[in-house]
Amino acid sequence: MQLGRIGVWLGSIALASANEEREAVAELEELGYAAVWHPEGVGGKETFSHAGLLLSATQRMVVATGITNIFARDAMAMKAGQYLLCDAYPGRFLLALGVSHRPSVAERGGSYVKPLTSMAEYLDAMDAAPYTSPHPAEAPRIIGALHPKMLELAGRRTQGAHPYFVPPEHTADARERLGGPPILAPEQAVVLETDPTKARAIARSHTAFYLGLDNYRRNLLRLDLGLTEADLEGGGSDRLVDAVVAWGDAAAIRARIKQHLDAGATHVSLQAITAPGGSARSVLRELAPALLDL
Repeated sequence: MQLGRIGVWLGSIALASANEEREAVAELEELGYAAVWHPEGVGGKETFSHAGLLLSATQRMVVATGITNIFARDAMAMKAGQYLLCDAYPGRFLLALGVSHRPSVAERGGSYVKPLTSMAEYLDAMDAAPYTSPHPAEAPRIIGALHPKMLELAGRRTQGAHPYFVPPEHTADARERLGGPPILAPEQAVVLETDPTKARAIARSHTAFYLGLDNYRRNLLRLDLGLTEADLEGGGSDRLVDAVVAWGDAAAIRARIKQHLDAGATHVSLQAITAPGGSARSVLRELAPALLDL
């Protein structure tokens, strides 16, 4: 699989109609982005049918999930969905598994218990699940991991990790815990705006939601960033916003992406955050020439 160095985390683009999304990913591929990552949120598009849509609209890009919720389907269904797409599109589908968050699992009617144990047992169940059609030559999987033990599990049992809502300091920590070979593919939110007040206001439209989720809060506080609980309130302090969202001109955003790569990332996916009415697709179009030579 040629995951490449720079990809796109679709974010708001994934909310578009099927036809609009097809057009968007076809353009992103033409611009030179190596991969697209799509979420599986409550009320959003189902992960495998979504991946099939994106794969059919592109020719070379890797399509990756960010993440596929293990509480949304049993391990046999997960393996069957993965294997079919890997067979149909060799070298182009990457499955990132995740435990999601307590509110999301509860909204699905599930029980969010022992996330690390649940993930390890789920991987065992996938390994044991039958699949009667021909097996694909390659069926890579990674984990949407944030915390130390989940990162270590990712390094032992899968091809790597896809951390979300993390600064470069997390990337350095994750690389140490994963070891050398595994994929390390963090997501990086970006705001193409040079005015600090405007940029941080746009960024807080993104950070406010994630700072309401315990997993992300605990992860940021454990890193050596000098953050306290007070930094996590009100959409995040300037220090927190600056840590997790890259804002400024194309050169500033390039510098942040390079920090992740220098810290041990093998791939970084950009999520363009815009003001209401803005176009993430336009931002990614503008950024492509500055980033894709990294």
